[in-house]
Amino acid sequence: MVKIRLKRMGMKGKPFYRIVVADSRTPRDGRFIEEIGYYNPVIEPNELKVDVERAQYWIKTGAQPTQTVRTLLRKGGALE
Repeated sequence: MVKIRLKRMGMKGKPFYRIVVADSRTPRDGRFIEEIGYYNPVIEPNELKVDVERAQYWIKTGAQPTQTVRTLLRKGGALE
C-alpha cells in the first residue's frame, strides 16, 4: 500500500519534515517514491508548502495519507 507521510529531517531538537509518497513497508526516513511538499513547525508562523496537483493525483491513485498529513493537506488546500 502506498502512503503519504512525513519524513523527519533536521537536527536534534530542530526538526522539519518532508511530505513524501512512500510504500508503507519502508522505514520512516527510508526510500520514497516522490516528495510533494515540506512542513517546518519550528519557525513562527509554521511553514507549509504542498504541491496540490501531485497530492490530489496520488490520493486519486489510491495513496492513503496519515492522520497528520491529512490535517496538513487540508491546511495546504489539497483536501476539502
